[in-house]
Amino acid sequence: MATSTSWAQDVIICNLCENPALRFCNSCQTDLCLDCVGKHLHEFESLSHDIVPFQHRKIRLVLPECKFHSGQRCEAHCQQCHTPVCLKCFTGNHKGHDIVELAEIVEQKKEMIRKEVQDTEANILPKYQTRDDTIKAQISKVNAEFDTMKTNMERHRKIWHQEVDDIFDKANNLINSWKDIKISSLSTLQTQIKNKIPEVKQALKNQTEVLKSNDASRIYDFKSNLEELKEIPEVDDVTCLSLIEKTEQGQELQIEIEEFRATLSQKCPSIRADDASYHSTKQLLDEAEIIFTIPVVCDKLRNVVCVGTDEAYISGQAKSIKRVDIKGSVKETVAIRTIWPYITLTEQGELLFTNRSSGIVDIVKQGGIETYITPPQGWAAHRLCCTRSGDVLVHVQVRMGNKNKLLRYRGQHILQEIDTDFNKKPIFSEGKYFLMITENSNGDICVSDRNAETVTVVDRTGRVRFRYDGTPAGIKNYFYPTGIVTDSLSHIIVSDITNDCLHIIDQNGKFLKCVDNCGLQSPWGLSVDSEGRLWVALAAKDAIKVIKYLK
Repeated sequence: MATSTSWAQDVIICNLCENPALRFCNSCQTDLCLDCVGKHLHEFESLSHDIVPFQHRKIRLVLPECKFHSGQRCEAHCQQCHTPVCLKCFTGNHKGHDIVELAEIVEQKKEMIRKEVQDTEANILPKYQTRDDTIKAQISKVNAEFDTMKTNMERHRKIWHQEVDDIFDKANNLINSWKDIKISSLSTLQTQIKNKIPEVKQALKNQTEVLKSNDASRIYDFKSNLEELKEIPEVDDVTCLSLIEKTEQGQELQIEIEEFRATLSQKCPSIRADDASYHSTKQLLDEAEIIFTIPVVCDKLRNVVCVGTDEAYISGQAKSIKRVDIKGSVKETVAIRTIWPYITLTEQGELLFTNRSSGIVDIVKQGGIETYITPPQGWAAHRLCCTRSGDVLVHVQVRMGNKNKLLRYRGQHILQEIDTDFNKKPIFSEGKYFLMITENSNGDICVSDRNAETVTVVDRTGRVRFRYDGTPAGIKNYFYPTGIVTDSLSHIIVSDITNDCLHIIDQNGKFLKCVDNCGLQSPWGLSVDSEGRLWVALAAKDAIKVIKYLK
């Protein structure tokens, strides 16, 4: 049985069917049964074949069929044309060309592949496996940390629930205790009253009988106990404990019962929207003041990004980004290969800009320029802003259309796509104009959408909070928002180039003020410096006005 099994395992099967192979084509290196020999010869009738018994087979290189000469195999390689050739090719199109044996080229290629195999086995695959192990460990760590966080949250939930239960249990016990005392006192008094009622009834009976009697001796001997019966036990006023409770939803709970007092409060109660707007309005100057007017050397100025107090990066149509001071002196020039770059700064102060020609985001590092973000295929990056968490929000537009959306990046990875609302309707209008973006201190994403002529504000999850169309400002012309920025008080400031003014609204979309007294001709890019002053890039003047608008 063992011999039979071993023989069965060593049987070579025909390449064209499942019968045992008894023949072999040395030319094509093909295993054949007797029935398939003719089929093989017919299928490749243009080529010569060396059919031999299987035991006489020779393992050698299978030469490809010539594409230009039927029945010929390519035994050589043309060094000039980099293609396999047959003998007839030598006297034809490849006459006079340098050739080498195809087997030599194949062996060189195999040697290269062997090295790739070695490199893959020794370096690449282990790195992938190591990276996979690292990610697995990180996933395990993240799961463990969040599970621990949830466990701690549940523990604190139980502690606080127990704390609340203890407060109300103590209050209930106190109420029950005082209730028992009051009821006991009243019950004792009630017993005394009940015990006296029969005496009063008996006295009344005696009085009535004597009154009806004609017996002088009985009437003479009658002794009245009326004074004693008049001493009826007094009933004190029933007063319960004074319960004082004050509740402000989500902020504070107070309970007072006699000497017992308990308070649960939120340390930082949220400010109501109306109060916040009132507070914001109080911080604005009645009239904004021009502090400086900076003439800048920039063709068709569009963007300004403050650096500290007295400097800013600027950009426009030129293939450069400049850093200027508050006097207009150029401190640095970064040469780039694109016009109309849109610029921003990371939390670490690194300069990012969009490359209009390639549609990617570049970063300036140590004087050089590197690719930082490559959008998905078919999309191009146009506007961006850096968030406080270190993420980068990028406006991308489809290359062959006018569809717009925002992508949140962390490094090269997309964390969030802001495109449609919960009803699957587009948040941003289709159109050729690019979306200006900024982040507010509460995490809201504020977008200047010229295509819709509105400012759209969404929260961290991408849910639309409100839209502002400029109507409350009472402007003469249509609202045409361009630059957008937020300040330390969560004001949203938007430039309006058709009305030569700035709109200031609060974080909830309430209109606060219109800045139209500073000669702002075609205001575009906006930035706030470390002193809270507003830098406004004027597209019509190629100048920057530094404005004080806060008290």
